[in-house]
Amino acid sequence: MKIEFLAIPEVALITPPRFQDNRGFFSETYNAERLKEAGIHLPFVQDNQSLSTQRGVVRGLHCQLAPYAQGKLVRCTQGSIWDVAIDARTGSPTYGQWVGAELSADNWSQLWVPPGFLHGFCTLTDNVMVQYKCTGLFNKASERAVRWDCKDLAIDWPIKKEETILSEKDAQNPGFSEAKGWFSYP
Repeated sequence: MKIEFLAIPEVALITPPRFQDNRGFFSETYNAERLKEAGIHLPFVQDNQSLSTQRGVVRGLHCQLAPYAQGKLVRCTQGSIWDVAIDARTGSPTYGQWVGAELSADNWSQLWVPPGFLHGFCTLTDNVMVQYKCTGLFNKASERAVRWDCKDLAIDWPIKKEETILSEKDAQNPGFSEAKGWFSYP
């Protein structure tokens, strides 16, 4: 399992090996000991899965406030996404900065998004399946979101604004200034 920490050091790109033969492949996609050795040791308590049928679907930027804050281990098992994590921890040296990575069924990579970060993705292909493990259970009252195209964040999305498909809810999300104080650092 290859674990590579990104420009925001708490966010990691994790690529499990695939062992292929004439039948297909086998992959150990999660190993608690390997992640613990890399400093990722929160327990996962919920698994989520989404299907986006069209290219250009944007989901996010989402988070949950403490005590229901969630870390997420995100992977794409069908199609391809551009996945982003934004540091929303007030006082952090990387506050308001983002990192992104392409996750796909082909590259088999996963993105570790720690608690205190906003998370979102856009689909790069049709019929995209995304699965992610969460360190906290869903709690509607603690759910928060920021607008995907907030100018303060300047996320370099690989799709044009006019190509995006948003939920009604995500289309109404506020700017990043609303996130101040949601999380603290350390």
